Amino acid sequence: MAPVEIQIDPKRVISEVDPRIYSGFTEHMGRCIYGGLYDPGSPLADPETGFRKDVLEVIRSLRVPIVRYPGGNFVSSYRWQDGIGPRELRPRRPELAWLGEESNQFGTDEFMQWCKEAETEPYICLNMGTGTLEDALGWLEYCNGTSNTYWANQRRKNGHPEPYKVKYWSLGNEVYGPWQVGQMSATDYAKTAFQWAKALKLLDPSIELVACGETGYAAWDGEVLNTLAPMIKYHSLHQYTISAGDHMVNVTGPAGAEKGIEITKSLIDLARIANNVEEDITICFDEWNVWDPKRAIGSLGAEEHYDLSDALAVGCWLNVFVRKADVVKIACIAQSVNVISPVMTSPTGLYKQTTFHPLYLFANLMRGSSLALSLLGSPTYTGPTQPKWIQHLCPPALLDASAVLSEDGREIRLALVNRDAERDAEVVCAFAGVRVREEVRVYEVWSAEGLGVQNSFDHPDKVGVVERAERVEGGKLTLKKHSFTLVCFTLE
Repeated sequence: MAPVEIQIDPKRVISEVDPRIYSGFTEHMGRCIYGGLYDPGSPLADPETGFRKDVLEVIRSLRVPIVRYPGGNFVSSYRWQDGIGPRELRPRRPELAWLGEESNQFGTDEFMQWCKEAETEPYICLNMGTGTLEDALGWLEYCNGTSNTYWANQRRKNGHPEPYKVKYWSLGNEVYGPWQVGQMSATDYAKTAFQWAKALKLLDPSIELVACGETGYAAWDGEVLNTLAPMIKYHSLHQYTISAGDHMVNVTGPAGAEKGIEITKSLIDLARIANNVEEDITICFDEWNVWDPKRAIGSLGAEEHYDLSDALAVGCWLNVFVRKADVVKIACIAQSVNVISPVMTSPTGLYKQTTFHPLYLFANLMRGSSLALSLLGSPTYTGPTQPKWIQHLCPPALLDASAVLSEDGREIRLALVNRDAERDAEVVCAFAGVRVREEVRVYEVWSAEGLGVQNSFDHPDKVGVVERAERVEGGKLTLKKHSFTLVCFTLE
C-alpha cells in the first residue's frame, strides 16, 4: 500500500489554539468530589483544606485552564446556599440527578480555593431546574460582588473579603433532556435564559455567558442561538462517544462531534446575521469524553476503566478540537477525577488511566497555531459507526491528524492516530515553504498487548508514553497499528 502523504503549510493558519480546550469538569457525582479531589482525613490530603495533594499535582501537570462546576445534571436541583458557611450547619439534601445524598461539605468557597491551588479558573453552571433567577443573582453576587450588599457581605462574613471574579457562567445544563430536573422546550428555555442573561449582565457586565446547547446538529441549537445570540459569548455542546464493543465505532465517534461543530458554526453565523450581532460567538464544548453508560452506570458512580482503544478515541477527540480551533474556544473533558475520568484514586494513591496520556501530550505540546493539513491516500473507513449517519455523511479516514506551529514558532507538531487495528501506517510528511531537521522527538502511546489493555492500581503503567529521538529521512514515518503518536519537527 502506498504511504499516506500529509501536506503541511505553516502559512495556512486556522487559528490560535485556545488553551481553554484543555479544560476540566468536576461534578457532585460518584467519587469526583468526595473521595476524589476532596478527602478530609486522608493521609494524602492537606490537613487544613482536605484537598488531595496527589490529585492537585496531576491536575496541575495537565495545565488545566478552566474547571466547570458543580454540574452536570447535579446542578439542576442544587441549592448553592447550602454549601456556604460553617460546615456543621450545612444541611444534607436528597440529590435527584444521581439519586444520592449531598452533604454540602464541599461548596462554593471550597471550590474557589481548590481552583486557586490547582492553578485554574472557575466556571459555574447555574441551576435552571429548581433554581430561580433570584438564586442565580445571589450566587453571582456572592462570587463577584464588591458592594455593601447582602450576599457580598455573606462572603466576607465567611472569611473571603475579596471577590472571586468568576468570569464564566453557564445558563443551565442539558435543559433539553428528559433526564433533567426542569426540562424545557427550546422556546421556553430560550425565553427564560434571555431574561436571566439580561439580569445577570446588569449585575455584572464583565461576565461571559454560555448558552445551553445540545449536540450541534439538533433543532434545539438553532432555536436557542437565534434567541440568545445578543446575550451570550459561547454556545455549549455535549457529546459522548461509545465503543459498543467495537474499536472502530469507538475511534470514529468523534467525527460526529466534528460535524456538529461545523453545523453549529453555520447556526451561529445565521443567528448573528438575524440579530445584527457584531461580537464573536464561539463554541464551549463543555462535556465530552468516551462514556458507555451501560458499562459505567451514572447512578453507580460512572467509574469507567479505559483501555487503549479509548485512549485513541480521546486522541481523535482532541484532534477535532485542534482542527476546529477557529470556533471551539473551550472544551471540558468530563470529568476530572474518578467519574469517567483519566485519573482514578483510592485511599492510598492514584493511577493514570490510558486516556490520561494523549490528554497530557495535547495539553502540554499541542499549543500555538492550528495548521491546516491535507491527508492524501489514507483509506476511508466505511463500516458501522455511532451515530449511524457518520458512515454516510462524513466517513473518516483511518489516519486522523492535527498540526500546530508551536508557540515559540520553532516546531511543527503533528498529532497522529492510526485507527487501524490491524495494520501499521506508512506516512510521508511534506512541508511547504520550510525545511525541517531530520532529528525529531516522538511521543508514542501504544501497547503490544492489544486494544483491550488497561492500567490499574496493580499495573499502572501498562499503557504510558514512550518518548524517543528518531531520525526521519524525507519525512517518512511508520505509525504502529492502533497507536497515538505525537511528532515534533524542528524548523531549520
